[in-house]
Parts: sequence; C-alpha cells; structure tokens
Amino acid sequence: MIKNVTNKEIVNGSFVLPDGVTEIVDFAFEDCSSLSSIIIPKSVTKIGYGAFYRCSRLTNIIIPAGVTKIEDNAFCRCTSLSSITLPKSVAKIGNHAFGDCSSLTNITLPEWVTRIGESAFYGCSALTNITIPESVTEIWNMAFYGCTSLKKVSLSKKVKLSYSVFDRCYPDLEIIYRD
Repeated sequence: MIKNVTNKEIVNGSFVLPDGVTEIVDFAFEDCSSLSSIIIPKSVTKIGYGAFYRCSRLTNIIIPAGVTKIEDNAFCRCTSLSSITLPKSVAKIGNHAFGDCSSLTNITLPEWVTRIGESAFYGCSALTNITIPESVTEIWNMAFYGCTSLKKVSLSKKVKLSYSVFDRCYPDLEIIYRD
C-alpha cells in the first residue's frame, strides 16, 4: 500500500510504484505538483479517492489491467493530464474522477464500464469527442458538464441519463444515439 507520497520522493518528475502494491490509497499523491509520470504495476487493483488529486504536472497515465474502479476524485484537477488509457477491467468511473482535467483531449472507455459517475468529466474543456460503450447503463448528473470543446458523443439509446449530463458543452454538440 502506498500512502502520503511527498514531492521529495519524486525523482525527475517520475515515481515508480513497486511490484506487489495492490492499492493506491486515498490522497496518496495529493498535491504532488512535481509528479509528471508514474509507473503503476499490474498488481494494483484499486486507485483510491483523490489518489492523484491536484497533481498539476501529471501528463498521461496508463492504468494497468486488474484495476476495477477509479474512485471519486482520483485524478481531479490534474490540469496537465492529456491522455488516459483505461483497461477492460474498469467497470465504474467514480464521481468527479477526472473532473477539471482541463488538458484531457483523449480518453478511451473500455467495453466493461457500466457507470459513469456524477461530474466524472466535469470541466474537461479540451475533450473533443467520446464514444460511450454499449456496456454503460447510466451516466450520472453533470458527467460531461462544461466540456466546452466536446463536439460529438456517441452512445446507446438504452443509457439512462441523469440531469445536465451534457450542459455547457460545445454549442452545436452532436449526440449520436445508437440502437
């Protein structure tokens, strides 16, 4: 288990989690402003609440297979995060998990995601398009609120949408409903 990492422990912007670590606990890297990259071993199954909260220099991250849930606020306010790859094992994206990641241009949602939490991508102003897999059954309140560059969304007609999911997005947002 890794917890309470400080900027002093980060070498040249990087941090390597040792093999065998199974969990990145709540707020483990909170406010590590010098963290730009991290290597997460395949042994990790959980990324905790606010684990990378306000890691303002973190640019991209690859979540290993085996992680099943991205907890609430896990990457919230990682303002330099531009790309993220989620493995097929992720089923739930927590509330505000990627909220205010203003540089996020690309995210690939795996086919096993069933739920996108409240404000999950709130304020991701650089995100331009997203395909929501057939496996998603519900998208919670304001999940994509304020994604001002979001021009195209593709999702199933069967998805349950809560309120204000796509409010304050690109004015001519194109939503394509698939059968």
